Amino acid sequence: MPGFDVIVVGAGLMGSAAARHLAKSGASVAIIGPGEPADKANHNGVFASHYDQARITRQLATSADWSRLSTNAINRYAEIERESGLQFYHEVGAMMAGPGSGSMARYISSVEAVNASHNIQALRYEERTLREDFPYFEFPLGTVAYFEPNKAGYINPRQHVLAELIAAKKAGAKHVQAEVSKIDESSNGVTLTTTQGETYQAQKVIVATGGFSKQPGLLPNTVPLTIYARTIAFFELDQAECERLKAMPSLIYGGENFTERVYVLPPVVYPDGKTYIKIGGDPTDIALETERDIKEWLRSDGSAAVGEHLSQELLSIMPDLRFRSVSTDSCVTSMSPTDRPLIYPQTDRIIALTGGNGAGAKCADELGRLGAKIANGRSLNGEGYNTCFAPEG
Repeated sequence: MPGFDVIVVGAGLMGSAAARHLAKSGASVAIIGPGEPADKANHNGVFASHYDQARITRQLATSADWSRLSTNAINRYAEIERESGLQFYHEVGAMMAGPGSGSMARYISSVEAVNASHNIQALRYEERTLREDFPYFEFPLGTVAYFEPNKAGYINPRQHVLAELIAAKKAGAKHVQAEVSKIDESSNGVTLTTTQGETYQAQKVIVATGGFSKQPGLLPNTVPLTIYARTIAFFELDQAECERLKAMPSLIYGGENFTERVYVLPPVVYPDGKTYIKIGGDPTDIALETERDIKEWLRSDGSAAVGEHLSQELLSIMPDLRFRSVSTDSCVTSMSPTDRPLIYPQTDRIIALTGGNGAGAKCADELGRLGAKIANGRSLNGEGYNTCFAPEG
């Protein structure tokens, strides 16, 4: 196998984006990562974070850097769709809502500040107009909401990854569906070995393996990530309810009686042909300490108790919701000590690209671009971000 300028390990949201940007820059690129398992309950390999049909996208955030990251990524959605011929972005709008006063008011105040400083021009709603324009939600008195009708909604992460990979391959990248088990660095370059014993050479490597970035043998220094177990609940809808909710936006909500902010996706068709509303937002953080813990969790359907909790929270803000059934599934969130992504060189040849912090899916193309820029030997200074994306922030 001939050597490459850069090999990207991990064919998920960030890795596929990095491969596209590297290939378009003229670098010779390979991206190595397995596909989605056909039978997750009996899968023994690694998992990726994009096995889903809907993730919220929006410009609004509670911090300036997350807003910039998402805005820069959103501005390239059309480019990626054009290059790949695949649609993954659905502009249905997004809302961030919470109490306008009291102990939880800080959340909506942060959103308001970012809206003003970044000139996002999201629309502010209070009680009467909120109920009139979004009748499917029933928020408590005193709720304030900011609604983005444009450049917001949801992405299909499976299609997003596929679109990035198609565009990367069109630009000359090679995709190898395999799992890397070991990375060895020398003065001449880097050698990667897969679980099947195949080897590949490169001058530089980007490791973009999400919750598996701490797996021994990949990065020379363990990334300071905490991996948390997460449960999501799906409410199956019939056609009549889908019609009633056809104008529903994506929602992030933190109420006085809620233990955690929850996120809610509008009706989306899944691969089984059924349409679901999805809600997530675990009330308790449960850390997964080992690779085995992560795999066992991802093979499961999540926590039934958390699923019941999420059901109660959804029905408290959508009491008129009519649904056929409720099911749950598992996922994980990779949290960094800075609450920002980790995009930094660990050596002259090996770059870490990870740490979605529960907000990385919508920003993936921008995160990949920043990783590609470092791999191309360039600094992130001048990009306009407040953080340097290193572990120490």
